[in-house]
Amino acid sequence: MVVCGDDGLAHRLAAELRGVYGEQVTLVVPPSGLRVREPVVGRARAASAALLDRFVNATVNRGGIQGGSDDTSDERLVEAAEPTDAVLVEVGVARAAALALVYDDDETNIRAALNARRINPRIRLVLRLYNRRLGRHIEELLDQAAELSGGDTQGRGHPRVDTSTTVLSDADTAAPALVATALVGTSKIVDTDGLMLRAVERQPPRPGEVADPGLCTLALLSATSNDPAGSDGSEDSGDQGPQMLPDAAAVAAATGRGTMVLEQVSYSGTPLPAVRAQVPPFASLFSQRLRWSLAGLAAAVVALAVVLALATDDHPLHATYVTLLDLFAINEPAHNMSMGRQILQLLSGLVGLLLLPVMLAAVLEALGTFRTVSALRKPPRGLSRHVVLLGLGKIGTRVLTRLRELHIPVVCVEADPEARGMATARRLGVPVVLGDVTQEGVLEAAKIHRADALLALTSVDTTNLEAVLYGRALRADLRVVLRLYDDEFATAVYRTLRAAHPDAVTRSRSVSHLAAPAFAGAMMGRQILGAIPVERRVLLFAALTVGGHPQLEGKTVGEAFRAGAWRVLALDTAATRAAAPGASGNGIRHGFGNAAGTGAGGGTGGATAAGEPPGPSGPSGLVWDLPDTYVLRNEDRVVLGATRRGLAELLGRRGRGQPGR
Repeated sequence: MVVCGDDGLAHRLAAELRGVYGEQVTLVVPPSGLRVREPVVGRARAASAALLDRFVNATVNRGGIQGGSDDTSDERLVEAAEPTDAVLVEVGVARAAALALVYDDDETNIRAALNARRINPRIRLVLRLYNRRLGRHIEELLDQAAELSGGDTQGRGHPRVDTSTTVLSDADTAAPALVATALVGTSKIVDTDGLMLRAVERQPPRPGEVADPGLCTLALLSATSNDPAGSDGSEDSGDQGPQMLPDAAAVAAATGRGTMVLEQVSYSGTPLPAVRAQVPPFASLFSQRLRWSLAGLAAAVVALAVVLALATDDHPLHATYVTLLDLFAINEPAHNMSMGRQILQLLSGLVGLLLLPVMLAAVLEALGTFRTVSALRKPPRGLSRHVVLLGLGKIGTRVLTRLRELHIPVVCVEADPEARGMATARRLGVPVVLGDVTQEGVLEAAKIHRADALLALTSVDTTNLEAVLYGRALRADLRVVLRLYDDEFATAVYRTLRAAHPDAVTRSRSVSHLAAPAFAGAMMGRQILGAIPVERRVLLFAALTVGGHPQLEGKTVGEAFRAGAWRVLALDTAATRAAAPGASGNGIRHGFGNAAGTGAGGGTGGATAAGEPPGPSGPSGLVWDLPDTYVLRNEDRVVLGATRRGLAELLGRRGRGQPGR
């Protein structure tokens, strides 16, 4: 496996592949002066440290490669400014099984992917792209190139090689978890096209009550809110920590422990109604000082017209008309008229000179008001129970979109008026407060004292921490979610905030930590539909074909279930029909980011006799609530939930040094 990147996701992904899947990994990162500090998480800290300690260093620059590398070593670290052809050849892309390109720049990933596909048509590619539409086109282009080059053909004596291209977005992968963490009553979500899977945390049932298991029980939550192991629900928590994918006996025996169950929620994905351009009231077009100036000039015109009518015995309407002509300097000079008429004409001309700058100021203020209203909205009066979102970068923009899809009121705070998500905020009509969140008064303008939750998602840890501390000072029970890069720092912040505010919800999340399992699963050639955090662990949802997995082939759903490792959740009947002779269709098709391509509707379609695929329960053929007696066939394509280590075991890759690797 080859991993190329320039931020924490690359280091986490390498540690995931090495520590969880036991793969040989070559990590390509920028030179030390340009590299960001690699994060460490729990056991991944030891795996990452061991991996980096055993790497053979080779410095690779734009102009060439400096230093050597040992091709027989198990792990390598290569420093390169960018993934050029020479770098890809040096790190062994021609012999690699999979290549992950997780640079923060989309263009760098695309250019390297095109070169890698040319060097090795049989390699499996995983790209990190933020642009969804471009990602779909690139995925189709690279898959077509592999097919035409013969990289995905099955030759005599050679097994079929998965040369697929998977395009993922760390922002899309992490957004549902960040949204879910900030909301009470809105659970952890995995999106599919037309289907939402919701993982709901439920409190322990009271004596005599029977808890609703939902579609299935995903996990038993920690036995105590104060983790004795000090790992806060991570893999190091021991028996007191969360138990993933428990069996019925474990659920029945776990009295007094909360559960996380899977529910199916219909979501049509209907876009929000278009926000019409708001016409501000007339009084808001002009400032108070300008309104007083206009009123004074109008009174002067009326006074001049009245005096002219009295002095010349003229009709009031005609006198007003003559006064306006004098005001705009388009009347005949009154040099042959009486002295009073001449004085009135001079006074009208003077008022006209004063009117010009006032009218210009009125026009400019009106244009500025219209521009402000059409560009950004201000938080409306009386707004409450909303979410305050800090930062409209890549992650913040995706989270904002998810929140609005759930019809949750949001107020954004952003210091950069040219930030990536400003256009999205304008399109969705979301109120935005422009200003530095560390400055006094900015959070107050976002009405933080009446908000339900605060999502601090800027790219600066100290900014997020300062905003959260200030928000908690204004409201002690405010639910907060911090995006913190360094996990040791995040753990310290989490414990301190939890101790200082035990009745408030505090969560710290790392985007790369949430996204790394999905990227690692894609590199192993499996479609990862999404990842749901269970406290500080991660549960993966994957789609795969039963054939080639002895743990599933020919077994019933009940026999294939392995507690703590994996569990079959649904059957894709569309893929089963497509696998039959003469059938067509793609079944579950991996989508961009965290979503799967063609999800299903709701319902619990019942299965027929053993060995017969159940009827579809939704428009795309996903069947949930499979009976334990249903026999899995080789051509069946299933959706399963698995832990990271369970998925690694299910993939069945040979360990290092075994024959045929």
